[in-house]
Amino acid sequence: MAPPWSGSGDSGRPPRRRREFQGIHLLRASLSLSRPRHQAQPTTSPSPPSSCSLYHSTFAVAATSTDTTEPVRGQRCCGLDAARVVVVVTMSMAAAVKGEDVVVVAAAAPQVKKLASMLCMKGGNGDGSYLNNSQAQALHARRMLHFLEETLDALMERSSSNEKLFTAADLGCSCGSNSLFIVDVIVRRVAEAYESRGRDAPEFQVFFSDLPSNDFNTLFQLLPPLLSPAAGSFEECLSAGGGSTPATRLYHAAGVPGTFYGRLFPGESIDVFTSTFSLHWLSQVPDEVTDSRSAAYNGGRVFVHGATVAAATAYRRQFQADLACFLQSRARELKRGGAMFLACLGRSTADPADQGGPGLLFGTHFQDAWDDLVQEGVVEAEKRDSFNIPVYAPSLQEFHDVVRANGSFVINRLELVRGGSPLVVDRPDDAEEVGHATANSCRAVVGVLVDAHIGERLGAELFARMERRAARHARELVEKMHFFHVVCSLSLAP
Repeated sequence: MAPPWSGSGDSGRPPRRRREFQGIHLLRASLSLSRPRHQAQPTTSPSPPSSCSLYHSTFAVAATSTDTTEPVRGQRCCGLDAARVVVVVTMSMAAAVKGEDVVVVAAAAPQVKKLASMLCMKGGNGDGSYLNNSQAQALHARRMLHFLEETLDALMERSSSNEKLFTAADLGCSCGSNSLFIVDVIVRRVAEAYESRGRDAPEFQVFFSDLPSNDFNTLFQLLPPLLSPAAGSFEECLSAGGGSTPATRLYHAAGVPGTFYGRLFPGESIDVFTSTFSLHWLSQVPDEVTDSRSAAYNGGRVFVHGATVAAATAYRRQFQADLACFLQSRARELKRGGAMFLACLGRSTADPADQGGPGLLFGTHFQDAWDDLVQEGVVEAEKRDSFNIPVYAPSLQEFHDVVRANGSFVINRLELVRGGSPLVVDRPDDAEEVGHATANSCRAVVGVLVDAHIGERLGAELFARMERRAARHARELVEKMHFFHVVCSLSLAP
């Protein structure tokens, strides 16, 4: 299509004063192409996350200065072929076109910016906080330790052990102690590998990264003090902590706010990335599922579980585009020979509308609580239908296909692991305790989004109703609500 400044009489180049699209200044990104522009073709694919537009140069785009979107099929985006990825450029995602080159510019789309600015686990240390409702994640992480240790052992085998600094980053660290546990395992394993070779352990730099809305204060208050230079050996430090968690930490810590679907670190600067129980969070709710004019409209539901084929497909495509951008960014940030350990919610069925355990948590009693408020006139149906949880549990094959399409990584291990129940209760036969734990588990992870959507008062009422409903079905929840996890160990391809 012709650029919006065509016919200006200057060989297609816009005059300086028109390098703004209705007040949106075009910040030039340092990526350009020499590919022919493609004609617009209609499609139902979702808009990819904004990080693709900001950091990746292998796709074609077109720009429009109106509120209508005009999808354009690109060559490749983050390793996905053109048939599956579409770049949609609107007022909030513009491009400056000169001749046959494409320069991608602009900021994130409004929905992506809005979600990134408020999505977080519930902070603080209250009854409904993530800190006090993430015991299940801790148990699941401990069951996967041998996979993480295997990843680190392979990394050290490829390493010369001559580096003076080892750098790790935990992505999606949240605000609980689970991230600290993972980091302690990394530091211990790498230090032991150095010492087994008769070398002094390196210094460790660890980055804790999550969205800017994350409660980093609570996380950093959990950090033990930094080990002083005059302290004893690694073993002595570990012994002082009772044998499992060091009383002091052996690493320098820093927080890095930002979305992991874009670049976070300089190129070739990280030895190992970890991300546990975060990659199932999408960069955005697919636009189609909250658009009543779309065939993928998820009206009457607040989650993908039980959705139509079209709605479930929109979620799946969003996950694929997000994961592709994640991998592309990490491939640039890892040092040569670097590795990643990833774990996220997964599902054991091929049907994307059957989300398994997450479906029971988000798609049954939570859904019914929303319906109660709508039927009683407390919340309008349109308000409910405009809320969808941006979570998608992929199948093993879906995860595998995106990694292979990206081409930057060697898959060392990729498994679907049964992680157990998200409920940690002292008395599983106590219906009230089960109901309370179920509501708190849900509130800890989506409560912030709910409060932003309907307010804290109605949010509290929603979860109170969910708790009562869950208590009436306590036995079913204890017996049937089990999560699966995709566990993946990757190394940067040579």
